[in-house]
Amino acid sequence: MKCNICENNCYIHEGSAGKCGMYLNLGGGIFERNPDGYLIISPITIETMPMLHYMPRGKFLQISTVGCNFDCPGCISTVIVKEMGRGPTWLQRKKPDEIVQKAMNEGCLGICFLMNDPLASWPTFISVANKAKEKGLFVGCSSNAFFTEDSLRQAISCLDFINVGLKGFSEESYQRCGAASSKPVWRNIERLFRAGVHVEISCTYRKDGKEELFDIAHSIAAISEDIPLQIMRFIPMEDADPALEVSIKEAEETSLMLREYLHYVYLFNSPGTDHLTTYCINCGESVLKRDFYGPMGARLKSSKTAVNGGVKCGACGKTLPVESGNKIIPTDFYREADFQGGYPFTRALEILESIVIAMGINRQDIIVHVWNEYADRKVLHKLHQDVQNPDAFIDLVRSIGRSTGCLEKASRLAGYLESKLNFIRDKTALLENKQRVYYAMGKPLFCIKGERMENRLVEIAGGISMNKRLEIAGRPGETISVDQLNELNPEVMFISAFISSTVEDFYEDCINLGISVEAVKNKRIYAHSAPGWDFGSPRWILGLMNIAVLLHPEHFDFDLQSSADEFYETFYNIPFTPDDINRSFSKPSSKLRLLMDKQ
Repeated sequence: MKCNICENNCYIHEGSAGKCGMYLNLGGGIFERNPDGYLIISPITIETMPMLHYMPRGKFLQISTVGCNFDCPGCISTVIVKEMGRGPTWLQRKKPDEIVQKAMNEGCLGICFLMNDPLASWPTFISVANKAKEKGLFVGCSSNAFFTEDSLRQAISCLDFINVGLKGFSEESYQRCGAASSKPVWRNIERLFRAGVHVEISCTYRKDGKEELFDIAHSIAAISEDIPLQIMRFIPMEDADPALEVSIKEAEETSLMLREYLHYVYLFNSPGTDHLTTYCINCGESVLKRDFYGPMGARLKSSKTAVNGGVKCGACGKTLPVESGNKIIPTDFYREADFQGGYPFTRALEILESIVIAMGINRQDIIVHVWNEYADRKVLHKLHQDVQNPDAFIDLVRSIGRSTGCLEKASRLAGYLESKLNFIRDKTALLENKQRVYYAMGKPLFCIKGERMENRLVEIAGGISMNKRLEIAGRPGETISVDQLNELNPEVMFISAFISSTVEDFYEDCINLGISVEAVKNKRIYAHSAPGWDFGSPRWILGLMNIAVLLHPEHFDFDLQSSADEFYETFYNIPFTPDDINRSFSKPSSKLRLLMDKQ
């Protein structure tokens, strides 16, 4: 029997599942595997989704399930679309009325489906969407838009807004994700736009995809130059080749070139960039100033607008194509808790997975068991605190060992972390000569929050964390001013190992911005040897050793290459090969594969 939900057009035999695994042929009918089953039900601000030209700062109820109709290499949502399995027992079961009532109780403007694709749970999403519309709520989603004619008609009938995630422009790009063609997507984008649905388009920018970005921009412009294009700078995860990552500098240059074809082009996954801000196309004024807010997310920091029949530039009065419902943009906004809201939830799952893998276990069933233990919102809050503190992190390792019945494996990992940590701590405890250290993510002005793991590592290694001198909001920090950084005057600057820049690009940014601190004058700007060395996995111990050597070479003589070799051989049973290490928290190498359960 044919499944008519997406353009994969699966023919499903009786008792079997389609390509995505989320629909079954039972008794001659196509049925959803997990009806009314949700992984996440949580409020977010709309920019977290992300939507940038729709109800700025609006509070919406996020719903997410599991599974996807595509299989994209290096997907940031791999943990929920593939590794979690097709029917985890701990999904929250909620009827459409209950979801809508929660949205209303939370004071949300509407409901949005994101992180995995609604096409993996289409009957559930449509049921919720229709109930939400009955109650006057807005409805939207992030989707690859691989709708059939039938599902497109359903989408048009209930969607107010959509973020269409393109996989590229060429047929090859779509075939890489398991789809036959991009043609249905472009058909659907135009139909959605012409039907009055607010459309924003996102696309991953990989090293091998620059030309396709310009093809995409041309095709969008043929529909409307006002459709926002969100460039998702590729963060290679899972099995993705690290060499495909584009630098922030190159991504910014490309973003500027794309603005020759489209009025509104935005750059994500680039902390500290000003390419998330909406500028007036008439006078050039900054109208909606935004900041990086975790992977795939943004946060509206300030607005210079006048509302009178729409959002207008506060300087020249030019009307912007931003849907606000003729309401003034709120001065306050909902703040998501820790790992709640948007893609940071997937980072939480990856951190837990990183511990299990470092224990020498790469079985899906055990990893899913650990996720089950920590899926509750209250537990996630504690997890967020624990992974920012080396001692609590070590306790977490032992706790996971007890939970999985693998305490001996956990104790070996915890003991190693503890011995290195205490060795460094003991040596720096009585140091009088401590240098001022500033920790940035991406670009120089993106200041990591003081309470994060990176800054704790600095203090343990015998430095003074200057980040702690500032009141920093945001996630995992926020962009500060040049004056603020110059006043801190750090003697040493470190660049995050998660979202990073080369030392050369970072230094060039400092010079161009007028950053005149001691670290710049003396060129004491450092990056780690590999991703994962300062947050998100037990490999933070290697980052601590690196920081200690750089701050106090007179006291520490760790051979970082030998230490990394030892750690990888001991806990992963693979060699340390930097060229194979991407930005994944959980996977120590892009070559590592989990032992997956049969579904």
